[in-house]
Amino acid sequence: MIGGTGSTICLLIAIFIFSKQRASKNVASLSGAPGLFNIDEPVIFGYPIVFNIPMMIPFVLQPVIGILIAYFFTSIGWMSRVVVFIPWTTPPLLSAYLATAGDWRAVIVQLLIIIIGVLFYLPFMKISERVMAREASLENQK
Repeated sequence: MIGGTGSTICLLIAIFIFSKQRASKNVASLSGAPGLFNIDEPVIFGYPIVFNIPMMIPFVLQPVIGILIAYFFTSIGWMSRVVVFIPWTTPPLLSAYLATAGDWRAVIVQLLIIIIGVLFYLPFMKISERVMAREASLENQK
């Protein structure tokens, strides 16, 4: 998986670029370094994705979309097949290059998957942040 289970590296990039909430940016800052090495527990429990219905949709669907895109480009012969078993903590882009024994086109495909993932996570992230802001304002009114 690119960026851990649920391709959460895409969510972290979306938060860094598009989020306006300080709490989200703080969680993304703390989760960025582990997320780069496919360790996604800090973002799963810190953002949170757990018990957050809007975030569960892209968390489940984004890896499927990424796999289908990679399968498509592999099946049409545009990029080499994966021939090397690499450690799961290998960072994105480098993992594509190493796993295909040095095919630069796999890096392009993985970058495309990450960009699509960021755009896919974006509306769900905005919905989640609106819900969190509404819950915070209700807590302040009590």
